[in-house]
Amino acid sequence: MTKIIIIIYATYTHVYQLALEIKKGVESVIHGSNVEIFQIPESFQEQILDQVHEHPKPDIPFVTSEKLADADGLLFGIPAKFGQFPAQFKEFLDSSSQILGKEALNNKFGGIFFSMDTQQSGQEMIAFTAISWLSYHGINFIPLGSGSHEELIGGVPWGAGTIASNDTLRPISEKEKDIAQFQGKKFAEIVMAYVKGRQE
Repeated sequence: MTKIIIIIYATYTHVYQLALEIKKGVESVIHGSNVEIFQIPESFQEQILDQVHEHPKPDIPFVTSEKLADADGLLFGIPAKFGQFPAQFKEFLDSSSQILGKEALNNKFGGIFFSMDTQQSGQEMIAFTAISWLSYHGINFIPLGSGSHEELIGGVPWGAGTIASNDTLRPISEKEKDIAQFQGKKFAEIVMAYVKGRQE
């Protein structure tokens, strides 16, 4: 049975909303409880979160290193800011690398998606960093791919995305939702085909 997990960190709600759309795409291929969304624990103090007007965290479980090892496919939802990984995301990935070792994630599949303030928020730099981490662990990266876009949307060929705007008030557009669902569906089809072939 193919198992895919979606791992997010979010100060605001955009990454989580995008994850829900990606989950719909995955579930159109893989049904049931084998598709789950997890969040990375918060490490900032409350007063810092108050200053940035953080939204309430989604009511979903926290991810563990063991969850990564148990899954066939890993989709990471990353808020892009000045081309940098959030500190919380980096801490989790670094600790997981130490706990699991280099071989634990070998031959799994990985994908990424983003939320960003503007189209110039450095998501390409984050994509390159993420792909380097995936490659180090032997994880096969599945990109979204290119397409023709007739409106302002988030996302790049490496993964779906949404533009939150500087005030974080811009909602996810219907086009961004469609692209996220497409990424989830494409990712699930590839991972499921690999798992099925491995089991035969």
